[in-house]
Amino acid sequence: MIAKNFRFQGNQMKKDIHPKFYQAKVRCACGHEFMTGSTKESIRVEICSKCHPFFTGKQKLVDTAGRVERFRRKYAKAEESKESAE
Repeated sequence: MIAKNFRFQGNQMKKDIHPKFYQAKVRCACGHEFMTGSTKESIRVEICSKCHPFFTGKQKLVDTAGRVERFRRKYAKAEESKESAE
């Protein structure tokens, strides 16, 4: 229910409740810098559009051969102990 004495005051906003808005400099770990609007003066990010694989089309290869070999060795021992128990 809206109060009867309520009047719309136009585009007035409450004072002293809104944060300051800055032209922020964003710095990526790769060294790329760009400007954006933010409530912080500077922003540091780990990955940006210049170094993210989705935007660059380059994919960083992760060596998983060591994990696979370790898995095979672990379960090879389990199979050997299972066969010797039978």
